[in-house]
Amino acid sequence: MNNKTASIKKPSNFKRIVGAIREYKKPSILCPIFVLLEVIVECLIPWIMSLLVGVIDYVSGSGVNADPLVVKIVDFLSHGNQPNMLLIILQFGLVFILLAVISLTCGAIAGRYCAKASSGFAKNLRKDLYYKIQGFSFANIDKFSTSSLVTRLTTDVTNIEMSYMMIIRTAIRAPLMLIFSLTMAFSINSKMALIFLLTTPLLVTGLILILTKAVPLFNKIFPKYDALNESVEENIRGMRVVKSYVREDYEKEKFDKASASVRDNFTKAEKLVALNGPLMNFCIYTGLICIYVVGSILIINSNNTLFQYTQLNTFMSYSFQILMSLMMVSMIMVTLTMSAASAKRIGEVLSEESTITSPENPVTQVKDGSIEFSNVCFRYSKTAEKDALSEINIKINSGETVGIIGSTGSGKTSLVGLIPRLYDVSCGDVLVGGVNVKEYDLEVLRNSVAMVLQKNVLFSGTIKENMRWGDKNATDEQIVEACKLAQADEFIQSFPQKYDTYIEQGGVNVSGGQKQRLCIARALLKKPKILILDDSTSAVDTKTDALIRQGFKNYISQTTKIIIAQRIASVQDADKIIVLNNGKIVNIGNHDELMQSSSIYQELYYSQNKIEQDKKEVK
Repeated sequence: MNNKTASIKKPSNFKRIVGAIREYKKPSILCPIFVLLEVIVECLIPWIMSLLVGVIDYVSGSGVNADPLVVKIVDFLSHGNQPNMLLIILQFGLVFILLAVISLTCGAIAGRYCAKASSGFAKNLRKDLYYKIQGFSFANIDKFSTSSLVTRLTTDVTNIEMSYMMIIRTAIRAPLMLIFSLTMAFSINSKMALIFLLTTPLLVTGLILILTKAVPLFNKIFPKYDALNESVEENIRGMRVVKSYVREDYEKEKFDKASASVRDNFTKAEKLVALNGPLMNFCIYTGLICIYVVGSILIINSNNTLFQYTQLNTFMSYSFQILMSLMMVSMIMVTLTMSAASAKRIGEVLSEESTITSPENPVTQVKDGSIEFSNVCFRYSKTAEKDALSEINIKINSGETVGIIGSTGSGKTSLVGLIPRLYDVSCGDVLVGGVNVKEYDLEVLRNSVAMVLQKNVLFSGTIKENMRWGDKNATDEQIVEACKLAQADEFIQSFPQKYDTYIEQGGVNVSGGQKQRLCIARALLKKPKILILDDSTSAVDTKTDALIRQGFKNYISQTTKIIIAQRIASVQDADKIIVLNNGKIVNIGNHDELMQSSSIYQELYYSQNKIEQDKKEVK
């Protein structure tokens, strides 16, 4: 019952997107109000123009059957005296100027509020998406892909912004203009106004056909955008590899294919949408021709009594406004159709719930760095064919140094990713400090675990700023101490700006080994209870690697250290070494024990020490 209630109360994608309006409700409401005023003024102008023509006819003596309203206006403006044509025209001119100024002012204010509301709405929507993504687990990110999330944060949000801008201004203006103009047209001559109904069925039918064909094409376009962004992202990230293998032509060809795919789909969709313009023009000019023909016949046959030529001019003005409003409505429908696919994609992200969340009453303190895996198995998705890890049982005491060895794809990174809940186990339990990791507050758990991943990432900013990712309140002395421990202080001191040296995006202005040592120092500043090094000393020489491990032993003896490495030398001195193969633990022991019992460990050891062995044999 509770689950049922929760699912009923769950907001729809539409509500989630509309919820991004928030503090921009006021400009979103004021914009349509000023649009309404602008439309009223614009609809009054043709009517007043018809009154001016009637006044001129009446004063000049050609208006035999003058409208009573015209007579009253002439009497009011002339104050009962002989009418002065020039003075009356000037007074009407001032009225037109005043109406034009009011219309311009209302339009400008509406535009300002529209820009503020739409840009603010887009800002909030990007913020909501970004914050949502920050809470995603790796499984959620894998589901969407990085390139797709980038497209949703940029292209899709821009499409929604343009649609919202159109909704609060054009989508309000067009129907209002249509209603007011139709009302005025029917008030002038209801029978003539029925001509508009002749073109409406053709207009609606054509628009429905266009949208029916175009919508599926627009739905296909955005996944193509994702592929295009993925191609660009991959190429830029791997630029050094591309250049070293002289694969620029291949990458250009791959980009051209992705770009051509987007172009082809857009061309098909735009060709259909382009039919909207000719269809609108046909309806507009057909309607105008019918009005001119029927109106002229009525004027001639009735000798200007059933329908006057002054009314025809006014009627034509309203006819044009009505048909232009219909055109705007059709354009709005097309634009909303294009943005519907974007709204759906954004809604998918906003409605996605993280697969990993904190429990209702979480544990807020990690006692120590002890770790236990109990009958653990893991697969990356429910649809995966096999487990990435299975039958994992390990006990690690707090403060121990544990090495993990195994071939590529054996599950080393997957194993350590379960400790800070980057992924959740598929079965079994992972305990940290004697408590199941699922019972901890996520922030508390992850603050107690520092990971230096295979792909080391440094952010744009100084070395100090990068170090303070580990501890935002770290002093300069603490930063230097951590860097000395990670064997990074020596090369930092060689830089002209030392710790104020600016790191370019991705750390491209430092070497791989320097980047690894900076990332290790950053992790140490967290003062973690568990430190995980995922092959993070692969780019440093064996001497530096040994010094780093010696520093760990001396300065963070209470911290549990897990070292994933390809080199036996990096884990040889560990308290215990775990040998993984095909997602299973095949051996656990120290170096001496594994040299006796593990064929995989022996093979790795001898292959890495073959040169030294050969030298000994020669001697």
